[in-house]
Amino acid sequence: MASQVKNGKAFEYALIFELFERLKVLTKVSIKQSESYKTAKGFFYNFNEEQQDSFRMAASTSINFLLDVEPRLSKNLDNEDILVLEIVNDQIGQTGDVRDVLMIRSKQKWEIGISAKNNHRAVKHSRLSHKINFGEKWLGITCSKAYFDDVTPVFDMLSTLKAKDRLTKWTSIDNMHEVVYVPILNAFRKELLRLDKENPSIVARNLVQYLIGNKDFYKVIKGDNKVEIQAYNIHGTLNLPFKGIKPKAKISKLKLPTRLIEVVYQENSKTTLLVSLNEGWQISFRIHNASSRVEPSLKFDINLVSAPHTLFANHIFISR
Repeated sequence: MASQVKNGKAFEYALIFELFERLKVLTKVSIKQSESYKTAKGFFYNFNEEQQDSFRMAASTSINFLLDVEPRLSKNLDNEDILVLEIVNDQIGQTGDVRDVLMIRSKQKWEIGISAKNNHRAVKHSRLSHKINFGEKWLGITCSKAYFDDVTPVFDMLSTLKAKDRLTKWTSIDNMHEVVYVPILNAFRKELLRLDKENPSIVARNLVQYLIGNKDFYKVIKGDNKVEIQAYNIHGTLNLPFKGIKPKAKISKLKLPTRLIEVVYQENSKTTLLVSLNEGWQISFRIHNASSRVEPSLKFDINLVSAPHTLFANHIFISR
């Protein structure tokens, strides 16, 4: 398993461990002993003590902030109002919910979640192939026949290469960027613009919701000596008061885009498209081969380049 996944899982465990330790003296709290929790715990304890301390320090720092902006974490209605902490099964992410750690109060019909990131900021890793209808999967609007007519010859060529020799490397394809990446990106660009033109206001909104998730959440990004906390408050379910107790900081609702402005290649790049939308959103789509051997599919590394000024972000530096 890739080290990025191991680090991410260990950080999820550190968050749930620190949440429990901090909250058990303030409210009734329990941890759901799921397979996901046990897996994350196993990864955490595979790291040495210094690395464990680093995960816990970042988790503890972010929880200090969350307790300030989410009074319901520490405030219960009565003894039956138990806060349940849970690490989410990875399969849930495929339904558009990007949260890794959940904090749930069933009695209050309230929950918030955290997307935990360890030293990386990618929002999605989505695939393209001659079988994948990205329009339907991402936007709820099917791709045209013209799009599949454009991409199928490239993916068929890759299938043929793989069928001849399963060990064929991508590096064996002459001018791979021009032969593979550019035609696929051109087809993707043309189709995205077509879908937007035929479905004004829908595509821009659905694209961002697909990428950042369909539930409100906090993204906690652990760096080497700092933690960044972003609040994706699309539906207004974050930062709620508890009875008369108000949060110590205000988190605005996040504005989704309504227009796709342009789709252009990043300067001096044959692998990356920049998608600009209104309300201050810009997203980069970098295409790459997921393994060293040829296969008839490609992967996008999708990153948020810029977000609206209404995206709440807090940077906390950690002293060692």
